[in-house]
This record gives sequence, structure tokens and C-alpha cells, in this order.
Amino acid sequence: MRDFIVSSKSAGKKVIRAAILEFPNLTPSSLQKALKHKDIRINGKRISSDIPVSEGDRVELWLPEVLFEKKSDNEVSAQSSGIGKAASGSSPMDDYKVVFESDDLLLVNKRQGLAVHGGKGMDGDCLIDILRRDYHNPSLDLCHRIDMNTGGLILTAKNKQSLEDAIALFKADLITKRYRCLVRGVPTVGEHVICQDEAIMKEISAYLEKPRTGNVFIHDIPKEGDLPITSRYRVLHTYKGIGPDGEDVSDIEVELVTGRTHQIRAQFAHLGHPILGDGNYGRNQYNLNFRNLRGGKVRYQQLFASTLLFGKIPKENIHSRLSGRHFAIEPLYDVKLS
Repeated sequence: MRDFIVSSKSAGKKVIRAAILEFPNLTPSSLQKALKHKDIRINGKRISSDIPVSEGDRVELWLPEVLFEKKSDNEVSAQSSGIGKAASGSSPMDDYKVVFESDDLLLVNKRQGLAVHGGKGMDGDCLIDILRRDYHNPSLDLCHRIDMNTGGLILTAKNKQSLEDAIALFKADLITKRYRCLVRGVPTVGEHVICQDEAIMKEISAYLEKPRTGNVFIHDIPKEGDLPITSRYRVLHTYKGIGPDGEDVSDIEVELVTGRTHQIRAQFAHLGHPILGDGNYGRNQYNLNFRNLRGGKVRYQQLFASTLLFGKIPKENIHSRLSGRHFAIEPLYDVKLS
């Protein structure tokens, strides 16, 4: 058992958030389980819901001591550097880490291999079901989506008005999504552009064919029914000679101008720079040349939704206080890079 006295900075926050501020190695999921079993007390009284705390309250956390301990290098949190590190949280990895929370929004960093929503043939819980259960809020909903095997940032809304206003921001291009990924070789094509935060990237455009089922296809010359796509990217780091036959691998940041199905994966594969670990748009023979941090095969495409940039939000939008803010995580690449 550990306890703490609620400080002025935590006053008014809910007990889970206050506990994590006091003990950063704790996770929302472990604290939710403690609430379920009434293993948290405030001023000596057992509680079963995530209620606000007041300055001076004494909070007791009757949890296993291991949950308070700092994770090893192979168990770093989602906020830690991803290069040369393993997946975040406990083992197995936590389903998500909270990056930002307000009265209206919840921004989380989800693990790879977890679907954000239910679908045909899917086994087990999806992210939105887990979040609704953990936060006791059936109204919690997704503001956007990413692939099951892509890790990283997902924005969710806690109520209908918040959801509608967040979706309006995406539609008005007032939220910019960026990704980090490891790709084969070193991409060089594209025209230089200056992004909204003054980052200099290269812009590439093509056309995407989306069949009713299966993988999408990229064309340089449009065919009937194709959708135009545009991405921007910059090379952040090049790992020299770590690929087969001494080929380089690049860590790149990609900004989506359009957001089509599998756009990043398909577009960079079309350019000859498939994402490492992607068995659909890349080549399994290439991927087999790499090992994950535990010495096994690379299980997932090394692609993470890494950044959300908020533009100038109109005052009438419920999220106007987020104007100009950005949220970012480091990708937890699960591949040996040396």
C-alpha cells in the first residue's frame, strides 16, 4: 500500500488522474481495476468510482508494489523514446496510455495490434470498448481512426457535442495528423513545401484505387474512380547499412494532406520505400532480415500516429482552447536498429 496527500495542483481532479500525477508508473487500467475491487480509499473510506479529490485528502492505494516501480528499458512508457526500446507499459503492453484529458476530450496512445473499433471477425475487446468501460462512459466515441496494427494517437470525445465539434475540425483541416515510420531506403522525391508549423517537408501526390475488399492500389496517372492523394514527408534519421546487402533504413515523419485508406503504407511502397514490417504492401522476404527487440520476427508494420496539430479554432467551437496546441509521442519501434 502507498498513500499520498492531495496537493493544490491535483485538487478537483479525479482520483485516477491525481494518483498518476503522484505515481507516474501507475496506469489507468490498473487503477480502474483497483476501484472495481474497492482497493482505493479516500480519508479511510473505500470508493468504487473515479470521483474528484480535494486538497488535503488522504488517498490510499492498496495495489501490488510492483505497479509503482519504474519500468525497465524493455518496458518503457508510451512517452519514452522509441528507438532501441520495446513496447510500452507492463508485459504484455498496456492497451493505451493517456496523453491528454479534458472535460470533453480524451487523447490516448494505443498499442499496436489493438483495433480501435469492432468489426467482422474481430476477437476480444477493441479500444473504444475498453475506454468506455474504464471511464464508465458509454457516450465516449472515436473522433477518427487508425489501423489495428498502427500504434499511436487516437482522439476520443466524451459527449455528443464534443464529438461533433471535433469532427468539424477534422473536416475543416484544423487538425493535422502526422505519422512516424521506418521505411526501406531513403526517399528523395517530391517538391519542398512549408507546413503550418514552418516544418519543411517534401510533398508527393498520386491517385488511389480502392477496391471493395483487399489492398488499395496507387497510380501515377488517374484511372476512372481513383481518388487523389497527397502526403508530405521529411527524413529524420537514416540508419546506414542495416538492411539486406547494406541497404539503408530511414525514420521518416509523414503528414497527411488527404487521409485515404492505407495511404501512407501504399504510397511509400509504390515509391519503392515500403514500411518495415508491412507484409501487405511490403515484402516478407525483406522483413525477415530484421528482428524485434526480443530476437523474434517483426510482428507489426513500424508505423505510428505520432502527432496532432491543432490550428486556429473558431471561438464557437467547444475545443477553441486547444487552438495552436500540438500533442506528440515518440514511436516505440519494435525492431533492432543496430
